[in-house]
Amino acid sequence: MNPAAEFSAAGLTLALPKGRIFEEAVDLLSKAGLPLYLPEKSRALRFEMGGVQVLELRNQDVPVYVDLGVADAGVVGKDVLAESGRSVYEPVDLKFSACRLSLIREVGAHGPLGRVASKYPRLTRQYLAEKGLSAEVVKLSGNIELACLTGLADAVVDLVQTGSTLVANNLEERDVVMRSTARFVVNRTALKLKRAALRPLIARLRELTE
Repeated sequence: MNPAAEFSAAGLTLALPKGRIFEEAVDLLSKAGLPLYLPEKSRALRFEMGGVQVLELRNQDVPVYVDLGVADAGVVGKDVLAESGRSVYEPVDLKFSACRLSLIREVGAHGPLGRVASKYPRLTRQYLAEKGLSAEVVKLSGNIELACLTGLADAVVDLVQTGSTLVANNLEERDVVMRSTARFVVNRTALKLKRAALRPLIARLRELTE
């Protein structure tokens, strides 16, 4: 069976994040019937593949492009999606790029949390509120663990995959804020206007990830 022959995806615009998720997303979407392939390395940020336009974006920008309708659909980590607060339809858990967003402190650290640093200030505030904690939240970018090691913060909230970085820096997970995997997200208006392409694609992705 050639799934690509059963529905036309021409005219779709997809927002995909740079890096490893891009490669995994292209692989899965091509199995679902889209005419996608990994482009040769270049400085191009937009690709045309068999009538499908692919935008290569920073992970954090994917929900924005999809929500505002510049892209019809996209792939993004659940952590980024939740942090963005964007109103997009999230029909499929793609089940790759698994990680967890965790509260992290130095090994053996005690005492109250006065300040918590994170790339995820929205999710961090929600988590602290649920725990009844009133710590100050500081937004940082990159090398979040340094905030603990330098005394900038009493704890950090950051992504953990293998935990090797934590071990190497005498840090440990104290709690899991949320678990994350890659999600297929769709613009709500596009779901109506381009249902002939998007509905079959969603169904294929569900089949492939079950």
